[in-house]
Amino acid sequence: MSDPIRVGLIGLGRAGTGMHRKELLPRQDKFQFYAVCDEIPERCQAFHDEFGSKMYSKIEDILADPDVELIDIATRSCDHYKHAKMALLAGKDVMLEKPFARSAKETAELIALGSQPGGPKLYIRHNRRFEAGFCKVNEIIDSGMLGDVYEIKLTRNQYQRRADWQTIHEYGGGQLLNWGPHIVDHSLRFCGGDYVSMYSNIKQVAAAGDCEDHIKIVFTGVNGRIVDMEISGGVALPTPVYMVYGSKGTLVSTKDGFHVRYLDPDNKLPKLEADPSTPDIHAGFGNKEEIKWIEKDIPLDDEGESATFRIWDALYDTIRTGKAYPIKLNEAAKVIEVIEKVKMGTIFE
Repeated sequence: MSDPIRVGLIGLGRAGTGMHRKELLPRQDKFQFYAVCDEIPERCQAFHDEFGSKMYSKIEDILADPDVELIDIATRSCDHYKHAKMALLAGKDVMLEKPFARSAKETAELIALGSQPGGPKLYIRHNRRFEAGFCKVNEIIDSGMLGDVYEIKLTRNQYQRRADWQTIHEYGGGQLLNWGPHIVDHSLRFCGGDYVSMYSNIKQVAAAGDCEDHIKIVFTGVNGRIVDMEISGGVALPTPVYMVYGSKGTLVSTKDGFHVRYLDPDNKLPKLEADPSTPDIHAGFGNKEEIKWIEKDIPLDDEGESATFRIWDALYDTIRTGKAYPIKLNEAAKVIEVIEKVKMGTIFE
């Protein structure tokens, strides 16, 4: 294996320390916390004590370090565009925490800087593409078990009176820029990559600050599917994360995986033809045929949340072996395009 990628981590707060450090800790054969940058000295000192990292208090200084290979940006949402632009202009490859940016204009500028032949490269951390539940739902859909999938509901909801900076617009707060990039990205994958129409509505229900904490977006995908997504901090009784409706069955997520009910493939249903005649008054309103169903529980893989960490393995393979990075820049930009339109109050497109 090649030498570890020398990482310069900018931002040592909840994302940098609580997530990026945790994710790379078992991958020190692939990534080295070579340098860190934060305006709070104690945070830098903790990385130095654990990993021997060089310590910087100014972004300009860590970007000027010639031995830093990859800049990992985990600062506040409002600073992602600015810090990524600085790093790319300094000639550094960038791993950028979500949200990519706050506008389509900003994403276009970063893509231009981070996709030139021979120039620095930009990578977006949509780590929930690797989420165990999302991957398993796609596997079940692709198996054909549910038939033609025509509608998918996906939610992340709870009741949460949140009051930190992620509730303040000035700092890039609100659920559209917090959970939004993950669930909009999932929705667009279920839509076939794009949509032909979109309805949206956002509200502030329980959180402090001046941002939305309840989001409803309904897409009609280019593949004809309806994808109904919800993110909310105002729901006292959370609903299933996934509900998938197909022409031959239905899937509902559970605590440990999924429950499915689908047509027995060995029991072929006869062709059904509509009868225009007047029914007998005692005939009832349904069809009396017996439908044989199969019901079963499908567990999730044991990896659980750590499945999302695999985005770093994909990044390593891209940088060291040239393998294509699974999150395309135009896909990540489409997510921000949707979020920007929803924030602007666009209802239909």
